[in-house]
Amino acid sequence: MPANVIDAWMQITTPRMAAEPWMATLLRWTGQSADALLPDVAATLAVMDEAGVETALISAWTGPAGALISNDETAENADRSGGRLRPVMSVDLNDPMGAVREIRKRAKEGFVGVRALPWLWGLPPNDRRFYPVYAACIDEGLPFCTQIGHTGPLRTSEYGRLIPYLEDVLLDFPELVVVGGHVGFPWIDEVASLMHKFPNFYVDTSAYVLHRLAPDLVRLMKGEGEKRILFGTNWPMLSPARCLKGLPELGLSSDAESLFLTGNAKRVFKL
Repeated sequence: MPANVIDAWMQITTPRMAAEPWMATLLRWTGQSADALLPDVAATLAVMDEAGVETALISAWTGPAGALISNDETAENADRSGGRLRPVMSVDLNDPMGAVREIRKRAKEGFVGVRALPWLWGLPPNDRRFYPVYAACIDEGLPFCTQIGHTGPLRTSEYGRLIPYLEDVLLDFPELVVVGGHVGFPWIDEVASLMHKFPNFYVDTSAYVLHRLAPDLVRLMKGEGEKRILFGTNWPMLSPARCLKGLPELGLSSDAESLFLTGNAKRVFKL
């Protein structure tokens, strides 16, 4: 296994998130029981050690019904990790100024990004409720992390389309750094288009084992996207070891592999 890897998308799931009905699809896809969705910090660090992952970004989750993983819970888990877990916040889009104040506060507390999932909110990323969040991310120098491509849970994938939804955001906020999680399949051509057009657009491979990446994405990793694609797992849905098993078959150069596994995330999240 490679060493000093950075995982761009993990979470330490709470019982209230694990109880969400839409989680059942993810369990079916990954062949896991519900108990597997409730790792603690020690279990998370253990799977990181197994795969040579030095640092991981753990995400809070907030949706219309409230916090499924709160920012406080995420910060506490990060504090217990000896610096190996770095927190990514989530905010309430229905409270625009509250979201802005939360971003300002948490940025001072060591949070390294902001995550909001359009499918969870039932809103495209160019909806007006996202816009104060984007402005606050720019002011605080934080990447905005989201999901692109189809949705694993039984929710619409429409808001994972990159054009026009995410393209509108990148046009309106050229200073915003955006990390699109979960690869962007089946719209890999749109991923390539936005990568070519916008220098602040990045993608992570969370929710995919590497041997199942689309060939067109692998070609991007070897060329124009070498400095734009980050490794991620979506733990606890997938473990780092399971995701990395197919790394040699990608055929990346040593420089491209180092950027993918470590360098790009270090630069984007200022780690």
